[in-house]
Amino acid sequence: MPETIYYDGHCGLCHGFVKFVLARDLEARFRFAPLDKLPAAERAGLPDSVVVRSGQGLLTKSDAALHVLSELGGWWVVVARCGRLFPRSLRDFAYDGIAGVRYRVFGKREDVCPLVPKELRKRFET
Repeated sequence: MPETIYYDGHCGLCHGFVKFVLARDLEARFRFAPLDKLPAAERAGLPDSVVVRSGQGLLTKSDAALHVLSELGGWWVVVARCGRLFPRSLRDFAYDGIAGVRYRVFGKREDVCPLVPKELRKRFET
């Protein structure tokens, strides 16, 4: 069963991350949905950036990003393993720092879902 990447539909960085994964996820392991598709009870207390629903449950922050990279395979597995050499507290501190400036640096979008080619639309929950 595909895992789902929930993302902030207004964040330019999150849109870039979705495009990055789409271009490299040749086996269609991931589906995508805006964060507001998560039930309110599950969403409470979660960050407003990227969340991954995997067999391990809901992954957030650096754990979510490294999980996605490791699932993409190839050299991305090596990148993910290198990232895991750092303690989660340090990884999440860096993640939060980037998340804190993401709208200023990468922009804020009004459209919640990126425009996707027709053949990829089935991978998005709307």
